[in-house]
Amino acid sequence: MKKFNLYTLLFISLSLFITSCSDDDNTPNGEAYVEPGPYIITASPQESEGVADYLLTVETLTQGRTTLVGNGIEQDGTYRYYITNNNKFFSLLYGQGDPGAVTTYEMNSSYGLDKLSNFQAETVQSFTNVDDEVLMTRISRNSANPIASWYRLDTESSTIVGEGAINTNELAPGDEQAFFTWMTQVGDKVYAPFMSVKACCNDSFGTEYPDQTWIAVYSYPDMQLEKIIEDDRISFIGRYFRSGLGVVENGDVYAFSSGVATNNTEAVSTNPSAILKINSGETEFDEDYYFNLEEVAEGYYATNQFYVENGMFLVFMEPQESKGAYTDGGRLAIVNVYNETLTWVSGTPEESEIINISVNNYIENGVAHVGITTEEGSYIYNINASSASASRGLKVEAGTITAISKLDPVE
Repeated sequence: MKKFNLYTLLFISLSLFITSCSDDDNTPNGEAYVEPGPYIITASPQESEGVADYLLTVETLTQGRTTLVGNGIEQDGTYRYYITNNNKFFSLLYGQGDPGAVTTYEMNSSYGLDKLSNFQAETVQSFTNVDDEVLMTRISRNSANPIASWYRLDTESSTIVGEGAINTNELAPGDEQAFFTWMTQVGDKVYAPFMSVKACCNDSFGTEYPDQTWIAVYSYPDMQLEKIIEDDRISFIGRYFRSGLGVVENGDVYAFSSGVATNNTEAVSTNPSAILKINSGETEFDEDYYFNLEEVAEGYYATNQFYVENGMFLVFMEPQESKGAYTDGGRLAIVNVYNETLTWVSGTPEESEIINISVNNYIENGVAHVGITTEEGSYIYNINASSASASRGLKVEAGTITAISKLDPVE
């Protein structure tokens, strides 16, 4: 009887030890691996440079962990950009002047990504949703050929259904040419803010008009120019590959300027980083609205903006002494454009600790989900706009988070 009890106790102890080890392997510090789900995490391998992103699917962004090791769908090509529309995920290859692929994915009922199509298209510097289409624009900086070519991608068929050309020399002042920073659907129009670029210097974004801003207004789908909205209270809206326009629930449009216009060598704009407004249904800036961000931001300027809800934007901020055309700020703030306030977000790593911060982020139910990578790892930070507070969520092992999105599974 004693012998049987001893063996039984040994067996139970060994079982508990094995179970404990198994649990420890799966839940270090309480972080269990999450199941596949509707959220798509794009991440690049941390141990290598110049390699392609991987696409992962996860059930939650608020807890647990996932990994790139033996997991995910590798993308073809190093520089990829992402957009979702019509419940499809589009991966666009930036070919650095050469044609690039457009790959379309759909999410199946097992939360896996199925490739629907993959076709060659021109490398573009702007892409945006317009209803159920993606409007893509290839923008020239060649003064001998000042043309922006646009393409309409039908998201149902994943085919180009329309294209055309814009002479950018006809938009800009003097002998400069326009370079669109981004395009945004506003009602049934497309608003296209642009910077004015010296025609003499094709390898730069220098300008003789650093303290002016412009928005070209186009009809859609024929992309016919209707007018140009101008103002001299801010510099150009948005930045290269960064949107500067946000449309709120009532249709008002808010325009963010970083104030980083250059003369090819240094920032020369005397206008600060600030916000202007276009009232719903109008095509002029509201003369009574001017929100100087630098006055309330303790020496910081805005680099990126993402609309959350109820007049609240998540804004990436950077110190003024490091103003630059390509800098993505590491200090986050909630800017309320209704009452013209700025509140710093609590709960994120210090700026000096941040190695990378994602600029393709997902927003739902008043929360902005942003990928932040430090020496400690790459995590999703879930930022509540109302409280201006962040909580650390999902960890991505062996990867640097570059984009976050979501699809509904197709049965």
